Amino acid sequence: MAGVLAFLRRRITGDYVIDEHGFDPDLTEHVIAPLLRPVYRDYFRIETRGLENVPDVGGALVVANHSGTLPMDALMMAMAILDHHPAHRNLRMLAADLVFAVPFLAPLARKIGNTLACQADAERLLTAGHLVGVWPEGFKGVGKPFSERYTLQRFGRGGFVSAALRTGVPIIPCTVVGAEEIYPMIGNVKSLARLLGLPYLPITPTFPWLGLLGLIPLPSKWIIEFGEPVPTDSYPAEAADDPMLVFELTDRIRETIQHTLYSLLMQRRSVFF
Repeated sequence: MAGVLAFLRRRITGDYVIDEHGFDPDLTEHVIAPLLRPVYRDYFRIETRGLENVPDVGGALVVANHSGTLPMDALMMAMAILDHHPAHRNLRMLAADLVFAVPFLAPLARKIGNTLACQADAERLLTAGHLVGVWPEGFKGVGKPFSERYTLQRFGRGGFVSAALRTGVPIIPCTVVGAEEIYPMIGNVKSLARLLGLPYLPITPTFPWLGLLGLIPLPSKWIIEFGEPVPTDSYPAEAADDPMLVFELTDRIRETIQHTLYSLLMQRRSVFF
């Protein structure tokens, strides 16, 4: 109760900080994280590995696979680092334009650490020493059909690698297993999605058949593994403009995540246990 009162006092008096990107760490730590914590701990029962590969201080770029129809994987990765990393760091997430086009979602997304997935913002955050998360598959990953689960989509043109090279920060591959099963996408109403301006409109075993109940994710068992960092500080800054090097590093990160996916899938006992 004392914590709640202290939070309310800070909000009333304005004794909290919001950075230039709209990030509100006070709101994230005291409101959003407590709401997500039971989902992370009790619902998805997430096992997190390799957090020692995430630096305690300084800029770093976390690159992960993307799946699940709705991007719960990004939120759970942020919770893993905030709650279980020794430095309790905030993951600054690079989000798609659509996130900032939704009236209610846009301000909330910024408050919990999201910023536009563009190279300028990524480099600005990395230069300032932040831990930045990126999901290069984008909507093609999060909105892929269930039949293509755990098969990585194209990683774009390697903009995330260019940002890491320009700022000299390590790239940390991150692999998430379990998110693919929370909303198994068995269909896509493409015509209606285009009409609504959405990248896809999913049909799952529970949605739209169960109405709003169909929005409840299935309680799959998750593993999040942070891999060994790929250093970039040995390259000159102009290496970011070398398309062959950017392609090589992009492909290397993608292959690392894909192989880790296969390995983790072989290790897990079942989807739900």
